[in-house]
Amino acid sequence: MNELAIEAKHLTKRYGALTAVDGLDLAVPSGQIMAFLGPNGAGKSTTNEMVSGLVRPDAGSVRVFGTDPRTAVRRGDVGAMLQHGALLHETNVRGLLRTVHGLHAHPLPLGEVIERAELADILKTPTTKLSGGQAQRVRFAMAIMPDPRLIILDEPTVGMDVELRRRFWAQMTDLAADGRTVCFATHYLDEADEFAERIVVIAGGRIVADGNGVDIKRRVGGKHITFVGPDADYASLPGVTAVAVEGGRHQLLTSQSDDTVRRLLNDFPIHDLEVTSPKLEDAFVALTNGDHR
Repeated sequence: MNELAIEAKHLTKRYGALTAVDGLDLAVPSGQIMAFLGPNGAGKSTTNEMVSGLVRPDAGSVRVFGTDPRTAVRRGDVGAMLQHGALLHETNVRGLLRTVHGLHAHPLPLGEVIERAELADILKTPTTKLSGGQAQRVRFAMAIMPDPRLIILDEPTVGMDVELRRRFWAQMTDLAADGRTVCFATHYLDEADEFAERIVVIAGGRIVADGNGVDIKRRVGGKHITFVGPDADYASLPGVTAVAVEGGRHQLLTSQSDDTVRRLLNDFPIHDLEVTSPKLEDAFVALTNGDHR
């Protein structure tokens, strides 16, 4: 478990005047499940493409299991499910899988791939007729087909319904239990909070937070207080740092929750009060909006 699946040092990629990835340093131990979070344009997909050997860095380096990414891909160590990955046309799902299966050095049995990706019901479907969720299942099948030690997933559950998402992550948990490394980028923050043992947040091509879900949420601090009540100057209450209204409920972020609640109950006709800890979404917004001191 001391082996590094991914080792990036000062990794940099530019597109003209835009620096998509800016001196990124990242070490991912073998066997780890890591979530890669960031807003659109943060550099997640570009980083994944460099780790997958599809894009060469302009500066810095990236190693996958101690070698360059393209060598790791050729020997079957890497499987990638990249966002908007194209599927072959003029064939059905079965034909696509058979074609790709023959390209790998030591692929998983085709029947196992079909079962894990739940493709039995769409094997005869032309790739041009697949729904968004079906196409994602096919991309997942091709990602696990080489029996990789590292699986890279870029927005893997886009287009999937809630039940399919749940079954997808059950499959990923089983695959990871065999010692595989899983790195996934997602906009579903609940997925990151539930399934990742490590969360890396990137903004502007740089890492702004790195830790488990509890660590990341702790960066926000304070408590959330929500309630139903009249419009008022709640920002002046002790400890309140942010005020919002959503769905008819007032929402306060406070660093002094006991004092804030005491004043609310004493001074305002409120009801349905609830006090909770910040969610990963709150930390994500704060970190990626520049509040990551």
